[in-house]
Amino acid sequence: MDPILAAILWFVPVMLSLSVHEWAHAASAYRLGDDTAARMGRMTLNPISHVDPVGTLLLPALQVLATGSVFFAWAKPVPIDPTRFSRRISMSKGTVLVSAAGPASNLVLALVSAILLGLALRFGWGGEAVVSLLASLFVLNIGLAVFNLLPVPPLDGSKVLHGLLPPRAALAYEQIFPYAPFLLLAVVFFGGSLIRWPVVVIHDWMLAITRAIAG
Repeated sequence: MDPILAAILWFVPVMLSLSVHEWAHAASAYRLGDDTAARMGRMTLNPISHVDPVGTLLLPALQVLATGSVFFAWAKPVPIDPTRFSRRISMSKGTVLVSAAGPASNLVLALVSAILLGLALRFGWGGEAVVSLLASLFVLNIGLAVFNLLPVPPLDGSKVLHGLLPPRAALAYEQIFPYAPFLLLAVVFFGGSLIRWPVVVIHDWMLAITRAIAG
């Protein structure tokens, strides 16, 4: 496959997947009463609103050049104000739900991609380019979901864990927050080994759906 086309077939899934991820954060916060992200124009699927120069552009490009694929990336974080959540839900529970919404949206997108990939293979839709695009979307979103659920600040998993911990344990956990940039850097370099097992499990389960549909 042409290298430029191969890069496009990864660039499009990255932009779409990260946009859906951030939109899910913003939309779930809005449903809970916090319109901060909506007022700042972040409750949108427009990728331009979510681009982070390093996590959205540079890191995926380096992964494509080094491995020919993309397993993790990130976008500009959506601003959330838990104090604006509806009184029907606690701030900690609301934060857990909003934080989990991003990875959950990636799992949904991966499942939809797996189904569409099976249909494309079964009926010959779109040829090699469409199959490659859906396969990239499928693999990428599994990686994004698992990567973002790592309990390392500032990833979503750290906010989920912090919201679920008892107050004393949460306070102790906060002691690692000042080291977030260094922890994230470590995840960038060693994240592949950290997420490999859960990615393989989810990938194989969803791939079975693809194969069943493809016949």
